[in-house]
Amino acid sequence: MTATIKPVRVLIVDDHPHGREGIRDILSGDSFFQIAGEAASGEEAIAVMAELQPDLVLMDINMPGLDGLETTYRLKLLYPSLKIIMVTVSDDITHLFEAIKRGAQGYLLKNLDPSAWLQYLRAVAVDEAPMSKELAFRLLQEFAHGGSSAGGDGRRIAASDQPMTTPLTEREEEVLRRVATGASNREIAQSLQLSEHTVKNHLRHILQKLHLDNRVQLTRYALERGMVE
Repeated sequence: MTATIKPVRVLIVDDHPHGREGIRDILSGDSFFQIAGEAASGEEAIAVMAELQPDLVLMDINMPGLDGLETTYRLKLLYPSLKIIMVTVSDDITHLFEAIKRGAQGYLLKNLDPSAWLQYLRAVAVDEAPMSKELAFRLLQEFAHGGSSAGGDGRRIAASDQPMTTPLTEREEEVLRRVATGASNREIAQSLQLSEHTVKNHLRHILQKLHLDNRVQLTRYALERGMVE
């Protein structure tokens, strides 16, 4: 008897009705996802979370009042295991860094093809989404110029400021370096001659050891410590 796979429950957060409608149209064509509900503001998103209990939140960055970044931060404090993807019209690196710091798993551009949205969100839902190679390259460029994400206080963190000690094993460091280049689990497995299952186990242990949530945060960790050339 085949086990029934529960659909991934999604909360759509966007202050524009057309924005919510567009996302709803994309997701409604894939039975892998189920629309748990919608919110027109950050405040409303926080208010309905306990009732709706979504697995995944699609969060618009720019909203009046409580914006997407602050809403993400507050939701992650309340629901640490919640997956949040930022939705934006711009790939401004400052916004992306800030979203990562606030706990987001990744981001989607509103002008991407719907098939790319679905492919990415499916991968996020099963914890197999690699960071895009484009974002990995931009992160590396940012660190190569002597800084990283500027937080709300404007402070920039140089890679050389970070301690080089790490709780990771040599093999875990090898996996982490490849994650920081935007490599997928399959690509990491092939390059290290491991099974994908073994790579997944290594990633789970790395995240647990470093108390991080996702691959983008792992990339930031690796770059801050000069682990990627």
